[in-house]
Amino acid sequence: MIKEKKGAILIISGPSGCGKSTLLKEVYKNIDNYYFSISTTTRAPRVGEVNGIDYFFVSKEEFEEDIKNNDFLEYAKVHDNYYGTSLKPINKALEEGKLIIFDIDVQGHEIVRNKINALVTSVFITTPSLNVLEERLNSRNTDSLEIIEKRIKNAKAEVEFFQDYDYLIINDDLQTAAKELVCIANITRIKTKLFKKENIISNWLSN
Repeated sequence: MIKEKKGAILIISGPSGCGKSTLLKEVYKNIDNYYFSISTTTRAPRVGEVNGIDYFFVSKEEFEEDIKNNDFLEYAKVHDNYYGTSLKPINKALEEGKLIIFDIDVQGHEIVRNKINALVTSVFITTPSLNVLEERLNSRNTDSLEIIEKRIKNAKAEVEFFQDYDYLIINDDLQTAAKELVCIANITRIKTKLFKKENIISNWLSN
């Protein structure tokens, strides 16, 4: 029986400051044939961020025009800015059998689940405690106190949804958390729901 890996979606969510970006860098070293879904946003770039690599940075007017044209798989308004996922590169990557990795919030996760649930495996990542999250946010020195307070408030709301995800990773030790995420990423494209039953059984019976 020939069973190639299928195109699939891996959703990563968790509070800002939980270490998602650092963990994903470890994942990229250990898996192949992936596409990281770059979000489109109306927020201003942070120091060092590059358009087309970190995000697609657009105006509020451009974003709302794309909403009208149904060009987003999902979108949400967070911290008074829009964030969304364009459909065009997603469809192309699925056709190429790639693992599409999303770093999106709990609102985005729910929307994607409702639209294409069979393709999705999801992971919620968080710190061991709220105090640890606060320490990490403050030590980054990238946000104002007002923004940090907003992120902490959002984190308290987001953690309530962790059971909507397939997996939970507590990012206490980076190496352990990275190994767990790599294991999940490697099995995502062999889930039974990704395969057409008729094709698998027909090939099995005829070979």
